[in-house]
Amino acid sequence: MTATAGSAPLLQVDDISVRFGALLALNRVSLSVPRGEIAAIIGPNGAGKTTLLNCISGFYQPSEGRIAFAGRDRTRLSPPDVAALGIARTFQNVALFRGMSVLDNIMTGRILKMRGNFLLDALWWGPARRQELAHRAFVERIIDFLEIQAIRKSPAGLLPYGLQKRVELARALAAEPQLLLLDEPMAGMNVEEKEDMCRFILDVNSEFGTTIALIEHDMGVVMDICDHVVVLDYGRKIADGTPEHVRKDQAVLDAYLGVAHHD
Repeated sequence: MTATAGSAPLLQVDDISVRFGALLALNRVSLSVPRGEIAAIIGPNGAGKTTLLNCISGFYQPSEGRIAFAGRDRTRLSPPDVAALGIARTFQNVALFRGMSVLDNIMTGRILKMRGNFLLDALWWGPARRQELAHRAFVERIIDFLEIQAIRKSPAGLLPYGLQKRVELARALAAEPQLLLLDEPMAGMNVEEKEDMCRFILDVNSEFGTTIALIEHDMGVVMDICDHVVVLDYGRKIADGTPEHVRKDQAVLDAYLGVAHHD
């Protein structure tokens, strides 16, 4: 892990609440994610984990509280503005363009990096051509990094689920994010696919220096790859600390892990 002790957090969430009518989905939740860290957000179904990720990425606006990224208040920004700051995400349900090739799906992750003139782009001439080639070269590096060369021309919708999740990760990485948000990146995977995804997440963190916040139900994965863990229950934060600390926290055992896990 590459987190630097004492450094200012890349992400700071202060006392955010989210209401859907009478439902309080998040209740004054605070957390910080230092630059270079892998953080996990865990909790039972309905605890508010995806709601929290949606707030961080701009899909939801908190009813109250503040979100700062790289020292800048970004509480009220829209998803495109949040993405432009350097935050990318994957989704709980795979959200690929099913009829498009793997390569073209990943290229869509470069959209915010593309700058050009409509006429030159249409003619694919001069700067437009050079830009396109540079973006394709970057995407090819991502494809090599995630070991999906063999499927680069395959329609995304025809791939096995585990490979679709890897392509979605590739598209997020194509945006060159400072912060990568992963919503259940290993859901529905078999043991081998989970091992591959764990390896890729660790490699992204160590080789690219990408800060990562993920939602994950597999506690073995959380304990193995994460620097710190935030636990939600009924929209409230009930624990926040190292995996070892959280694993022994009685409130977590009661709410999520179950007494059978208690040493």
